[in-house]
Amino acid sequence: MPADLAPGGSVGDLWFALDDVSAIPRARREVATLAQRLGFSEARTGEAQIVVSELASNVVKHARGGDLAIGVVGQGPAALLRVVAIDSGPGSRDIEALVADGVSTSGTLGIGLGAARRLATHLALYSVPAVGTIAEAQFAGSSDGGAIDVASLTRPLGGTGPCGDSVAFRDLPDGRLVLLADGLGHGPLAAAASTRAVEVFQSSASTAPGTLLTEINRALGSTRGAAVAVVRLEAEAGRIVHASVGNVAGRLLGGERNRTLAAQPGIVGHRMPRVREQVETLDGTRMLVLHSDGISEKWSIDSMPGALDHGPGVLVAAVLREAGVRRDDASVLAVRTAP
Repeated sequence: MPADLAPGGSVGDLWFALDDVSAIPRARREVATLAQRLGFSEARTGEAQIVVSELASNVVKHARGGDLAIGVVGQGPAALLRVVAIDSGPGSRDIEALVADGVSTSGTLGIGLGAARRLATHLALYSVPAVGTIAEAQFAGSSDGGAIDVASLTRPLGGTGPCGDSVAFRDLPDGRLVLLADGLGHGPLAAAASTRAVEVFQSSASTAPGTLLTEINRALGSTRGAAVAVVRLEAEAGRIVHASVGNVAGRLLGGERNRTLAAQPGIVGHRMPRVREQVETLDGTRMLVLHSDGISEKWSIDSMPGALDHGPGVLVAAVLREAGVRRDDASVLAVRTAP
């Protein structure tokens, strides 16, 4: 079971290996549990279960295996239940053709992806031939609502147990504040460090990335410590302010050129240098991406054609699929900075 729902962020995602159909009933049960905790009606919970069954079945039948992640993003009445199905199967040049009503991905009449699109608050489908398919479904408590423009995935070492990486965000009047923390090592002690970083981030009165890192540093002295990045997106000013210590990578994608965000060496909570805030103009940038060192830095957006057009939920899944390291906790967060 996940930890208590974290305001303004995401609980640690639950992962299911879709090697055969036996995983599907377990995924349905976990979706129901999260939906009930979010206050979904019985009917709405059932709709979420139907969509999860469809997405998971597609992976098992057509990709011969993949992964399913279930989590919650947002807070209060705006919180969404989120499901992501990821495979490395044959893919499709025309995934939208399968969304027509009456079309079943099993080759027979069934609910199909068309019904899945109607039942989900938001459904994104991204498929590349010979690379695979990603399907992201978001559910509000009713059929109304829109997609959140920030998304993340956290995957623990081995796929189960506590994840040493944590993410969070806060809405601001002029934009958004985001954090990614990677606790040193992995397992419960790493999770304790990154979770503490999130607690400080959420409770602080400050919105300055440098000040927040300093506050987090003081709070992490009794933990293993962590690599932490904090970024403030100022939409109206067309810029970001960021401060990062340790092995958290950051990129700005789209616009005239893709850019890497610099991080200072050190460990927050132990050997942290004097923090320097840095400013980058957006200049047409479409997406901000942060990730832990459980994601190889060798990934390229050029190998994910069209991913930026599908939003942050699809992008984080594509990055994790291409560059996720199975021998470490892995996390990736993306924020839309422009339409």
